[in-house]
Amino acid sequence: MSQSPYPTVTAGPPRPSLILRPGQIALPAGMERYTVQGNGAVLIEVEAGDTITVRNVEGGQACELLAWDRSGASDPGILGEKSNSNAAGIKALLTEGDDSLSAVRRGLERRQVQLGQAEAVRVFGGTTPAGTEQAFTVARDGAMLIAAPGGPMLVDGHDTATPLSVVVRRNTIRLKTKSRLADPLADPVLDLRVHSATAESYFVKAGDYLQIIDVDGRQCTDFQCFSARKLDKGLDHPLDVTTTRTLMGASYPMPGLHSKYYDQDMEPLVEVVQDTCGRHDAFALACAAKYYDDIGYPGHTNCSENFNRALDGKGVNPRTGWMAINFFFNTAIDAHGVMVSDEPWSRAGDYVLLRALTDIVCVSSACPDDTTPANGWDLTDIHVRTYSGQHKFSRAIARRMTPDSEPKMTRETAFHSSFAKHTRDFVEYRGYWLANSFAREGAIAEYWACRQDAVIMDLSPLRKFEVTGPDAEALLQYTLTRDVKKLGVGQVVYSAMCYEHGGMIDDGTLLRLGKDNFRWVGGDDLSGEWLRETATKLGLNVLVRSSTDQMHNIAVQGPKSRAILKEVIWTSLLQPSMEELEWFRFAVARIGGGNGIPVVVSRTGYTGELGYEIWCHPRDAQKVFDAIWEAGQPHGLKPMGLQALDMVRIEAGLIFAGYEFSDQTDPFEAGIGFTVPLKSKTDDFIGREALIRRKDHPQTKLVGLDIDSNVAVGHGDCVHVGRAQIGVVTSGMRSPVLSKNIALARLDVTHAAIGTEVEIGKLDGHAKRLPARVVAFAHYDPQKTKPRS
Repeated sequence: MSQSPYPTVTAGPPRPSLILRPGQIALPAGMERYTVQGNGAVLIEVEAGDTITVRNVEGGQACELLAWDRSGASDPGILGEKSNSNAAGIKALLTEGDDSLSAVRRGLERRQVQLGQAEAVRVFGGTTPAGTEQAFTVARDGAMLIAAPGGPMLVDGHDTATPLSVVVRRNTIRLKTKSRLADPLADPVLDLRVHSATAESYFVKAGDYLQIIDVDGRQCTDFQCFSARKLDKGLDHPLDVTTTRTLMGASYPMPGLHSKYYDQDMEPLVEVVQDTCGRHDAFALACAAKYYDDIGYPGHTNCSENFNRALDGKGVNPRTGWMAINFFFNTAIDAHGVMVSDEPWSRAGDYVLLRALTDIVCVSSACPDDTTPANGWDLTDIHVRTYSGQHKFSRAIARRMTPDSEPKMTRETAFHSSFAKHTRDFVEYRGYWLANSFAREGAIAEYWACRQDAVIMDLSPLRKFEVTGPDAEALLQYTLTRDVKKLGVGQVVYSAMCYEHGGMIDDGTLLRLGKDNFRWVGGDDLSGEWLRETATKLGLNVLVRSSTDQMHNIAVQGPKSRAILKEVIWTSLLQPSMEELEWFRFAVARIGGGNGIPVVVSRTGYTGELGYEIWCHPRDAQKVFDAIWEAGQPHGLKPMGLQALDMVRIEAGLIFAGYEFSDQTDPFEAGIGFTVPLKSKTDDFIGREALIRRKDHPQTKLVGLDIDSNVAVGHGDCVHVGRAQIGVVTSGMRSPVLSKNIALARLDVTHAAIGTEVEIGKLDGHAKRLPARVVAFAHYDPQKTKPRS
């Protein structure tokens, strides 16, 4: 056969780029998604023909729906249903609920909704399986409130309130230019639309707030502002990102202590109060004519020229290229010093809320870049709202449990007000504000108090899940590495949770409250999601419900912790006393006698000392803290923050997610191989075969390092033998009790033997080295005699 002179080609047209978007950053036209948090509610405008689908995400959660017409009168017929409830759950929520429902209350007031004789529709119940859905078709125009009511959960109960997911499919699909915005955070002073590829200027008074909203998602917006008083004097000194980075020590400010933006005179102009995206740019100039000229698009609309037009007549001199904050622009500096960018992380409705620290003249753009993924290849609008400074907005950062989750704003724990009496230094930790250090003592003094006397700390962000039902034990036996069948009522066990390949999802403790009643306490929401997904996949008769918001906890740790708690904890004859409570056991107890505050006390901790954790409902948190604080003062009880906690846990060889373990490390590599009883656990569990293989053929090992230098080492520092890098430091510190620098490190097993001399690389890993040697860990009390005492 003669050879063809033509090349072989793949027949047919080109295939589109395959991009998976599990989070559905941009929902299909006419589709909206809402999350109703447990003990929460959402308010939605509806029109005839709309379809409302409510999903019971975790199972066991009741739902109440209240619909009303334009006059404010309740009418379940709008949903095509008859009333079967007097809206008792909704009324209780709005009467007793926290500040998170303030926007809902304002919405009801604006619509003049009368709740007195309200007729509601109630669906789902305590036995409803996870994932159950119910749909409603709207018969007439109106509005509706969807609530997930639930009372306070008992400390030894499991009736927690959990989320509902709501999907609205609109009968009438509106044009993109009429995107629905969420209700204002308060009554707006200014409501300004910045149309695609334009810019607008506006004025904000000192103390007032400005909210910059990404209307449709993945749209960048440059922001700049000037002190109005300086403009009056002919000084157009804009917000300066270089000055800001220098003073804040961060790529860009975020809510918390390091939240301010400054001008070149180091005068603060605005501070960040809330941020639902958390990915922005403060490295490069706003796009300018030269940028587009140089890439072959002369005359392209650009933010710098749009700024000049918007600021004309405001006393601001035009500039060829404007320095600015580019909110929602996803850029970073990579390991080679190159600035890289990709599509924004922002979703429809994401926003940044700022507070003006002086009278300011502002300008905001909707970036016109359609030559790169900077705006998701789809130019859309930006919206600006301003609010009076008379309103108070809490500092918050949004977190998403999974890519398709609705954002949850940073909250204060129930113990926040108690710790706030002793410090203003709070940092965001897994969706909550936690004390970082206490100025009166400082982290070193807090550390010594833990080692010598006693400390009290807030650990409420730990994720708690109620695992109940006839198949609860079977689910946990299959998803945890420990042998759950051996766990008795009143016992606690520390376990790993792994994927099929042996990589860790989470570590945590499991409490057995009854034959079919467990409470899993981990560090990550994903562990609960994994439990629920596995139960659904296997068809197990079990509910996995989050109780994080119903169960806040403090830890009392240190040699004197037992003496303190003996004075305040009461237990019945059926429960162990504080003297009888053994390591990794818990007791259902009370504070203040037999009719006092209900708590659960577990003899567990994260410090390497004798210690306890006290679990209570948020409504009782302040009383619990006050009772323990008062009893602890004669014993030297001090508050402890995250800085000191990190010190004691590294010394004690206790691992931390993202440092000692991740989904790329197995429990053996993370130093907790004792949680995987491969030879004694006779039941199969997820990851077992992979863990056998990885145990028999290890590649890395977690070790301790003693460092012959006072130079600080930290997470990510490379570890070398000669030229070759053979590992990485996972955590490091200067140990007060040992008087030397120590570290935990993951090393290749070839060089992991005790006594091996290694070097920790600084700078580029070669130009500066710190000599170190491999030692056994934990560095402090390796036999755990103190927590066992």
